[in-house]
Amino acid sequence: MQTTEQTSNAAAQAAWNKRPLIISGPCSAETEEQVIATAQRLAATGKVDMLRAGIWKPRTKPGMFEGVGAKGLPWLQQAKKITGLPTTVEVATGKQVQDALTFDVDVLWIGARTTVNPFSVQEVADALRGVDVPVMIKNPINPDLELWGGAVERVARAGVKQIGLIHRGFSSYGNSEFRNAPMWHLAIDMKLKYPGLPLINDPSHICGRRDILLDVMQRAIDLDYDGLMIESHIDPDNAWSDAKQQITPERLAEMLDQIIWRKEDVNSEEYHAALEALRQKINHLDDEMMQILGQRMKIAEQIGQYKKDNNITILQTGRWNEIIERASVKGEKIGLSKEFITRYLDAVHMESINHQKKVLDS
Repeated sequence: MQTTEQTSNAAAQAAWNKRPLIISGPCSAETEEQVIATAQRLAATGKVDMLRAGIWKPRTKPGMFEGVGAKGLPWLQQAKKITGLPTTVEVATGKQVQDALTFDVDVLWIGARTTVNPFSVQEVADALRGVDVPVMIKNPINPDLELWGGAVERVARAGVKQIGLIHRGFSSYGNSEFRNAPMWHLAIDMKLKYPGLPLINDPSHICGRRDILLDVMQRAIDLDYDGLMIESHIDPDNAWSDAKQQITPERLAEMLDQIIWRKEDVNSEEYHAALEALRQKINHLDDEMMQILGQRMKIAEQIGQYKKDNNITILQTGRWNEIIERASVKGEKIGLSKEFITRYLDAVHMESINHQKKVLDS
């Protein structure tokens, strides 16, 4: 006969292995009644696999609500006992790891403010040595994949076997639409670098407001994310933290019903044949683009030679602005976004500068 602990561990493992994995719960655990009521309403939807709640809340400014602390852990433990939902919380110190595990938290996650600090990540990793518990790692606040990857490697070296990634967006100057700009390409790069790790999307922290949650959730599923972590609260407007981005459990269920759940593949010869033909066309076009880029760099080297002969600087700001403006206008007419054109030409420009510099240095 299985013990209660064995049954709980089995449920947690089953949830961890489920795809898509849906994690939900309040931004902050506020009271025992709030935590348990939220868990019961989430469980009643039949759509949530794991309960989350912030116990310790690292805040931007002093004086803001920083969580109830360890006294909230028994609330989660009781919520799990009542609903059967495995639990997950954010940890930032070795002591928090120990406290969470003492109260049978099933999955831990490292937050964005911790991921940005290798010393803090190492402290958490050291506390995890010899512990068989899944750990998810949020991207750092700033768009730095080396920090994100470094956190993964520190936790892996501590012996943690089950590691996941959480994409919660990045702080960026001038960003206005999102609380944290998604920068989808960075999350995709991380997924390609660590293909064996599940990638979970956190639309609540990307959006910062509930009216655009569904669009971001769908985008993540379209990009083959392994799950979603969405903040929910029994009374979102009166939540003690991040009220604008939380939704009720019932609204969460409605949103999940509206998502078009994509498949990674389909067993159809016709589909695969058509896809292969189109991919071959892309391969040919890619080959042509490589040839054209190679020719462009040769011309850049010729320009570099003229600059060297006449003692002219490599960077010509006026010319660069002219290129960007011209390409943006043309790109828009053929369906290419200005953001893509700028990123693409930035890369081409840097490569051109490198080629010219080699000429000047020769």
